[in-house]
Formats: sequence, structure tokens, C-alpha cells
Amino acid sequence: MNLSHNPKETCFDGASSESAASGSDHAFNLEHSPRCPGAPVPRAQELVDFSYAEIDASSSTEMDHTPSNRMHLTSIESSNASTSARPHTQDEITNPSGGVLLQNSSALAEPNRTGQSGISMFQSLIDRARRTVRGSADDIGWLQRDPAMPPVEDGTERFLEILDSIKHGVHRLPNSVVYLLVPGLFSNHGPLYFVDTKVSFSKMGLACHIAKIHSEASVEKNARELKEYIEEIYWGSQKRVMLLGHSKGGVDAAAALSLYWSDLKDKVAGLALAQSPYGGTPIASDLLREGQLGDYVNLRKLTEIIVCKVIKGDMRALEDLTYERRREFLKEHHLPKEVPVVSFRTEAGISPAVLATLSHVAHAEFPPLVAPTGESTKLPVVMPLGAAMAACAQLTQVRYGEKSDGLVTCRDAEVPGSVVVRPKRKLDHAWMVYSSINDDLSEGDASQVCEALLTLLVEIGQKKMHEFAKKDE
Repeated sequence: MNLSHNPKETCFDGASSESAASGSDHAFNLEHSPRCPGAPVPRAQELVDFSYAEIDASSSTEMDHTPSNRMHLTSIESSNASTSARPHTQDEITNPSGGVLLQNSSALAEPNRTGQSGISMFQSLIDRARRTVRGSADDIGWLQRDPAMPPVEDGTERFLEILDSIKHGVHRLPNSVVYLLVPGLFSNHGPLYFVDTKVSFSKMGLACHIAKIHSEASVEKNARELKEYIEEIYWGSQKRVMLLGHSKGGVDAAAALSLYWSDLKDKVAGLALAQSPYGGTPIASDLLREGQLGDYVNLRKLTEIIVCKVIKGDMRALEDLTYERRREFLKEHHLPKEVPVVSFRTEAGISPAVLATLSHVAHAEFPPLVAPTGESTKLPVVMPLGAAMAACAQLTQVRYGEKSDGLVTCRDAEVPGSVVVRPKRKLDHAWMVYSSINDDLSEGDASQVCEALLTLLVEIGQKKMHEFAKKDE
């Protein structure tokens, strides 16, 4: 082994390089030599620094065993032999003074395990950051990308024609069916939910009901209640039921038909879903998914307190609207092909004027201890729902590049196999529920839009019945 040191400046293992070069066979004395009084005692680290690769490179060199060298090193025959000859059974190698030069492999592996743990933690942080940045980007519109799902049909033009005729006093809804309106989340705390639509239908002599379900319950629980509701209406009136569900109400109604179609196929005439997160919603997923907004600002915990403690609801009502839950449910339960379906999706305005306005009226219910008379009191209050929906729509647009009504993206509201209505008019998610101060009545109000959707659904149902009759012939 050739060590290129300056012979006049460096001492190695107590001997000068001159004496080291005196013979062809070199012996390395590990003891401190008095001939080099300033040389320090060699440390274990200095010897360990010689890697096995360096030893392999000098496979032809033999090390003599001298009396002063009590650490016996086996001569290395070849690079392959050196690899197999590495000490595995010895716990440690000591120098003559008893100092440990090399500990066993388990002691050296400890830093490696620590390093691997650090790398694993770092990779976990990277994956978490990637999930946070991506959010629901890979989930939005998954129904449209699924080749197993049937395509949709655009019915916007026909819908606008029907709506225009309704505004001019032409009404075509038949009284041979009963109309059941299914509200969405928090409907139990919004007394105006679907009230105008029901009043309008009653004035036309149509039987119309608002489903009294616990809107903050799970989808499957509400599906069961709606199934019983439909059966009760049918046996009481002997008329089939036509459903219109808004937001989560549409998801609940669709679940009722998917789960209990064998019991309901002779009792249901059709289903209209208005602004429903049929494929899921990024609001629910980003709120409840690990590594998203709910983790960083405790929104998940706050939402759980509000839903479970304040309004006595069930967190599954929100969980069932996440993309993960909707995938699981729709994988097992599809809407029946024979039921006519209309889906209505809208886009909220995000202009500065909308963001700055207080546009909707709602009702607030004060508890008995707060009300002056000691009874529950309902008072109309102005709430910035329009501005809130616009802000959410803008956030979805900026983060995901997706258009939405503030809570549901346009693509997730389109039900596979349905006739889709895509109006150009800017309507947010709350528009169908609450009256608007600045609403343009010349374009139709919420009750007229519901009537137009159901009229279109009646036409689609008649068309399907005609097609089935032809097939039977």
C-alpha cells in the first residue's frame, strides 16, 4: 500500500515515511513511537476512514504480523475474497491500549436506521404537501371521465322554451301525479325552503309536498325515509310521485330510487336534481380530507361541533358528499335506466358587484330565552349569502379552474344518463332557496324554474314510455 506523504513532514504510526519506504513489505505499527514525539495517538476514526474499497484495491499486498502489532489482519487475496472475509462475528476490534477501533455492525446500523427514519418523515411531509396542493383536482368531474357511466343529453334549449312559456302564463304540469320537493342540508333551519314553489303549485291546483326529513342525516337514512314517504303518498292518492331534490336533497332522492327501485318502480314518475353534488363536492372533501383546510385551521372540528352539537345532526351528512363516499356508493348503486332524470347545474357570478352585495333574505329563529316574549320568534334578516357563494365560486375557479355555483362544481352536478340543463344565467347555490332582493323577475323566479324543470321531466318520461312501448311491440 503506497501512502504518498511527504517523508520530511509527516510521521505515520510512530515512524517516518523514510523508514516506511525501506522495504517492499510494510508493517504498520499502531503503537506510539518515541521517534516522532509530536505525533498524536491514532484514533479509531482515522482507521475506519479506510473503506473496504481501498483495501480491495490493494488485494495483492500482505501485512506482516510484528510483535508490536497485536491486531492481526488477514491478508486479502482478491476483491471478492475480501468481501466474504469481512468480520461479522466479532463484536469489536481493539488496539493494544484497549481502545475500540471498530464496533459490531448493529452499532453502526443505528445511525442508518435514524437516517432512514428521517428520510421517511421528510417523504411523508412532501406527500402531505402534495396532497394539500392538489386537493380535489383529480376528483372533480370523475363521473364524466368514467367510461362505465352513460353520457348526458343537453336539454337547455327546450328548458328555456318551457320557461318562457311559463312566464307568459302557459302551464303544462299535469295533476295526474304528486310533486314531492326534497330540500337539502340545513333545510330544517330555513323556513323559506321551497315554500314559494309549493304555494305556486297549489295555486295551479297541483298536489305538492315538501319532504319533512332530517336534512343533516346520512344519505342512506334519508333514502329510507323518502322511500316510506313516497309509498305513503302513493297509497293515499293512488298517483305516482315526481321528485325534485335540491342540493343534498337530490342525492338523497337518487339514493332512494337506487336502493329501493324494486319497491318504487310503479310509484315514481321521474326525478329532477337541482344543483346536487351527485359526484361529490370539493367543499366537503377539502373540509374533511386529511391534509386539507380542515387540518390547518381546525375547520373540521368546528364543523363537527356545529353539526353534531348545535343542530343535532350527523357528520355523515357531510361525509356522504365527499368524492370518496360518492365513488363507493355509485359503484354499488346506480340509478335505474328506466327512470327519467333531469339535472340542473348553474354557475355563480363572481363579479365585484356580487361580492359586495347583501343579496338574500333568510329567517333567523331566536331561542325562547332570548326572545322578549319567552317564545320562539322568527325574524327576517339580511344575510350576505350571495357574496359568500360568489367568494366560494371564485376560490374554486382560482384553485381548480372549475366553474361552480359556490358549493357544487358544474361537472359534478351533471348526472350520467340524464338530460342536463345548463343555463347561461348566473345563479348561485342559495338562489333556489331564498328570495333575492336584486333578482330579475323577468328571467323567472325559483318556483318558475322548478316548474320548467318538472315540465321537461314530464316530457322526457312520456318519451321514454313511448320508446319502451315500441320495444315491447
